[in-house]
Amino acid sequence: MAEHTLVFDGDCAFCTTTARWLQRHVPTTAAVLPWQRTDLGPLGLTPDQCEQAVQWVEPVDGTVRRSAGALAFAHYLQSATGPWRWAGRVLASAPLQMVARPVYAGVARNRHRMPGGTPACRLDD
Repeated sequence: MAEHTLVFDGDCAFCTTTARWLQRHVPTTAAVLPWQRTDLGPLGLTPDQCEQAVQWVEPVDGTVRRSAGALAFAHYLQSATGPWRWAGRVLASAPLQMVARPVYAGVARNRHRMPGGTPACRLDD
């Protein structure tokens, strides 16, 4: 397992485009992997979790920290260098998470309508 791992839905064009953008623009050593080509067992994740939201996995003090959705993005940014790390800290703050969680949920529910999204991106209700 990589030191830090962001797991996304590789069947969703919107999610894949977002993951590739992060890889190009956010300087971090975190692995960014589609769940469909990842052994989820060692990460402690299930396919259902990965279909519903982006997942973050990292070792912390001898345990493994997992987070999903907006908080996963915050932790990913915190693993970066420069202003991205600061942005991750801000995004992880409780007041911003109160806004970020419902925004993430809305984007996830509508990802098939987002730029680059396709019918394959649609989440099952």
